[in-house]
Amino acid sequence: MCTGRPGWLTVSLRVGKYKKTHKNIMINLMDILEVDTKKQIVRVEPLVTMGQVTALLTSIGWTLPVLPELDDLTVGGLIMGTGIESSSHKYGLFQHICTAYELVLADGSFVRCTPSENSDLFYAVPWSCGTLGFLVTAEIRIIPAKKYIRLRFEPVRGLENICDKFSRESQRLENHFVEGLLYSLDEAVIMTGVMTDEAEPSKLNSIGNYYKPWFFKHVENYLKRNQEGLEYIPLRHYYHRHTRSIFWELQDIIPFGNNPIFRYLFGWMVPPKISLLKLTQGETLRKLYEQHHVVQDMLVPMKCMLQALHTFHNDIHVYPIWLCPFILPSQPGLVHPKGDEAELYVDIGAYGEPRIKHFEARSCMRQLEKFVRSVHGFQMLYADCYMNREEFWEMFDGSLYHKLREQLNCQDAFPEVYDKICKAARH
Repeated sequence: MCTGRPGWLTVSLRVGKYKKTHKNIMINLMDILEVDTKKQIVRVEPLVTMGQVTALLTSIGWTLPVLPELDDLTVGGLIMGTGIESSSHKYGLFQHICTAYELVLADGSFVRCTPSENSDLFYAVPWSCGTLGFLVTAEIRIIPAKKYIRLRFEPVRGLENICDKFSRESQRLENHFVEGLLYSLDEAVIMTGVMTDEAEPSKLNSIGNYYKPWFFKHVENYLKRNQEGLEYIPLRHYYHRHTRSIFWELQDIIPFGNNPIFRYLFGWMVPPKISLLKLTQGETLRKLYEQHHVVQDMLVPMKCMLQALHTFHNDIHVYPIWLCPFILPSQPGLVHPKGDEAELYVDIGAYGEPRIKHFEARSCMRQLEKFVRSVHGFQMLYADCYMNREEFWEMFDGSLYHKLREQLNCQDAFPEVYDKICKAARH
């Protein structure tokens, strides 16, 4: 079994073939059920999107501690896959702000799980891609919101300086937000932000307005001018700062999209929905895109960041690169640090056209995956994954997951997570 939501509707660029061979169960649960400001919890159904959540919560003065970027990302996808934002150095991944899940299991029974009740299931659900049961409700922590983000832009040159500065800022918990954009191997802008209710009118920048420059281009200007900057950005505009240009993917789809005339006349029309692009994309175009385009997020320990960026540069050579720090707690489940202590990691996001000669998707990505495994890192599962089964379970800790699959009789009801997402698996 699998959910009946069509593959083209998901934000992942992969179109899962398993939808054609599995029994599709329609789960049209897309409502925010309750906001409890006393308990500081929001209760939502799995198809609630980040756009819905920010629209409601910010209007009543609350927000999620970790609010992933794109409007169309769903709560179910962020729990069953994963989600991250520039506040993750304080709060962890999206799964770490969740306090309860309610699922329908293979035998049709309904179960609620929290860190103290059915805790094995609670820790096994994240990253399981819907292979332990159908998620029907999630409870997520909320925190008070402020109107603006006071965002500081700092150009940094030299890879060692970049890694050092980024690591230091990620450890400072007074920074509510930390993010880096790497424009070449030795040039980056590191941004640190703090929530505030006050703003200097002369430094207010509503970056979400349709006629404004794309955010990554705006940030690059600080690098070109080699000067630091300070801006006050409305909270919701900040959360969705990369939405209009789909990070920087839109420059490959609409090369003139950041031209001031285009933005002023047609900026309100973009971005096109990723689901629309997938629905209208022919098989030939999809294969061409897969072979000549990279969309990957690799999560590696912060201490390996320098080595990791060299590897990305040599194996795929894609810029800009997104850098987002996060704390990974030592908890059971598919993803946790090597030791018993929480560890600081960095999400290295590479989206775009590889500039190395003779790029071949399978061999280059397998090389990158091998490096990530060697440093006890993880690959986000929304992306194309070329590992074989043995390599996959070397990257992820399957002990709790497999125990629960057996316990809950999932073998005949749901595919294993590897069979659902990896290219080497038979779909």
